[in-house]
Amino acid sequence: MQTKQNNSGQFISSIVSVISVAGVGYLFSDIIGYRSVALILLLTVSVLAMRLSLYPVLLAALLSALIWDFFFIPPRFTFHVNSYEDVLMLAMYFIVALLNGVLTSRIRFFEKMAGEKQAKTQTLELYNTLFDALSHELRTPIATIMGASDHLLYGEQNLAERDQKTLVREINKASERLNHLTENLLNLSRLESGFIQPKTDWCDMSELVYNVVNRLEDVLHKHRVVVEIPENMPLVKLDFGLMEQVLQNLLLNAAKHTSEGSRIVIAAQAQHQECIIDISDSGDGFPAADLPHVFEKFYRSRQAGAGGVGLGLSIVKGFVEAQGGRISVESLPGSGAHFSIRMPVELNYLKPENDD
Repeated sequence: MQTKQNNSGQFISSIVSVISVAGVGYLFSDIIGYRSVALILLLTVSVLAMRLSLYPVLLAALLSALIWDFFFIPPRFTFHVNSYEDVLMLAMYFIVALLNGVLTSRIRFFEKMAGEKQAKTQTLELYNTLFDALSHELRTPIATIMGASDHLLYGEQNLAERDQKTLVREINKASERLNHLTENLLNLSRLESGFIQPKTDWCDMSELVYNVVNRLEDVLHKHRVVVEIPENMPLVKLDFGLMEQVLQNLLLNAAKHTSEGSRIVIAAQAQHQECIIDISDSGDGFPAADLPHVFEKFYRSRQAGAGGVGLGLSIVKGFVEAQGGRISVESLPGSGAHFSIRMPVELNYLKPENDD
């Protein structure tokens, strides 16, 4: 039904366009001459051919030829043409208009086919990339869980308590890795579907940051994590859950790409109705060639270590932009990576109660 309406609209557009141009040409035909009007009508058909489908363009070509013959070629207001030269011009005009419409439509068709083929190729490449990465990312923790659980279930009865705790700890770490991967895939699905609707509420930035840091204690305990938030930091209105995921992915990325004992700094401040969050590390940073692609889906630097599917930072960008914010990254050789988030927020400075 909608396709039929679109086709009807194209036919109407072609008719209105040709008649409108012909009407303007008729007003100035005594000045520019009737042959110049033919060129203007031919240009109109060419423009329509770039925008409309084949049959509306053919209609425009036929209609423009009839209008030029009836209203412009002497004698006017008749389809009779006295001059053989004008007969030849009218025939050539009609042929050129038709060929122009057909050829332009075919070009647009092949461009569309090429675009669809390219899109399919890109989709296939992304699928292969995701499949390869997932097959590795899933295999490792699953193998860990199966191996550790086999030892616990079918191991010797005199398995030391310390060894049991080690196996349980390995299962827990592998489960967390699987959970993080699942969260990223679900978040990617939410971003792709456009179903993310931020639910803003008043948040304490210190509470938000320390919630994430404490949750990632097992990952960050070998790093020196520094939190820099002013004591007079006001409450900010944002989506607590989305920002937790943003900070978690950034901190996991920092921990993964820095050595043990390195420094990770999380700073937050309020400034001019904006909440500014900076996360810096003292690792090797990103190569200059990687910086334009850091937030792309499935992109992984050639220098990146094993593991990861290249979703974490693209989800960070999607969640930040879903709340109207923006994120940028800087990296200097030997100075690590620096992510900066700027979120437009409402601020609430709580006033302390007066002591009596």
